[in-house]
Amino acid sequence: MKTMNKALGVAGAVAAYAGANALARNWYLHWGAMPEEQKAALPGDEFAPRISSTRAVTIHAPVEKVWPWLVQIGQDRGGFYSYDLLEQAIGAGIHNADRIVPEWQQLEVGDTVRLASKRVYGDKPLLRVLALERNHYLVLEHWGAFVLHRVDRETTRLIIRTHADPRTRAGKVAEMMLLDLMHFVMERKMMLGIKERAEQGGDH
Repeated sequence: MKTMNKALGVAGAVAAYAGANALARNWYLHWGAMPEEQKAALPGDEFAPRISSTRAVTIHAPVEKVWPWLVQIGQDRGGFYSYDLLEQAIGAGIHNADRIVPEWQQLEVGDTVRLASKRVYGDKPLLRVLALERNHYLVLEHWGAFVLHRVDRETTRLIIRTHADPRTRAGKVAEMMLLDLMHFVMERKMMLGIKERAEQGGDH
């Protein structure tokens, strides 16, 4: 009886989580993005087998102040401005920068951005730069497009559109139940990290 009650309890918890996740899913897949941004064609769409999410945040700084923080992302560069403790817990070896570093400002199509520690993960987490336009967009293979839209001289919209591969049935379940939510938690923090740094204006 105890085993059955425990199983029923676990099943109930899973069902409750699945229901709450289904209700919140549209919100976290499109966090911060206006309907027109969600539907808009963006740089990098041509590289996307499938679009997984479109998120956005307003940054009270000109695009020229936002771009340097964006272009220096990478495990062996400026980090990803997300949750350090979680990144360290999985051995990613990421240290988030609080300054703009001149030698990290050079990035071109064909270059790679490292997602996690080479010592731990080898060269598997290398993301190739598919497209780039200074002060406008950066498109990374296996991640998606980071797009800066100039609202006015002192305001920028940062939009991140996540690309994804076609899904198997098991992959679809995994995404819906856990992976998409995990990605949202880290990506939202990244967007807020870029926003905070650009608005503070610190560049050294």
